[in-house]
Amino acid sequence: MKTSAWLVLLLIVSAPAEGQEHHAPYAGRQEREIKALSTDQVQAYLEGRGLELALAAELNHYPGPLHALELAAPLRLTAVQKEETEKARAAILGEAKKLGRLIVEKEKELDGLFAGGKIDDGGLRALVGEIARLQGELRVAHLRRHLEMKRILTPQQVERYDELRGYAKAGAGHEGPAHGKH
Repeated sequence: MKTSAWLVLLLIVSAPAEGQEHHAPYAGRQEREIKALSTDQVQAYLEGRGLELALAAELNHYPGPLHALELAAPLRLTAVQKEETEKARAAILGEAKKLGRLIVEKEKELDGLFAGGKIDDGGLRALVGEIARLQGELRVAHLRRHLEMKRILTPQQVERYDELRGYAKAGAGHEGPAHGKH
């Protein structure tokens, strides 16, 4: 009898008071066109933005083309380096927009299948697998351009890039493969 009395007391104490709402972290998201993606995420995919997909490169001394172009003057990019960096930026933008559009379309399809009650395990696995594949391709595309930038910039420019972006202290060296010079 004592155990059941404690259980009842525990249930009473832990139950929300009348009128008190439960914490609902997803409240409002049910109104989104694509429930799993915010408006900002959809825009980022469609515009080809980085979405922090290349942080493994960026924070390990592999500069990105967009930021290298933004820092062209303090990095003292040569005309050839600037041209190669612009090509790398244009390439990633084209790839990222295409893949981003496909990801948004597949997420919209997934949302629609759930909303319409027309999803099954096989369809779920296939669609989520396709979304994961596209996201992987998008990440590789971004990371590949960081690899390319490592060949375009000199070791001193990479070091300066890290300083300007706030990743390294002035004069600090870093490990990594040899850099090509232009």
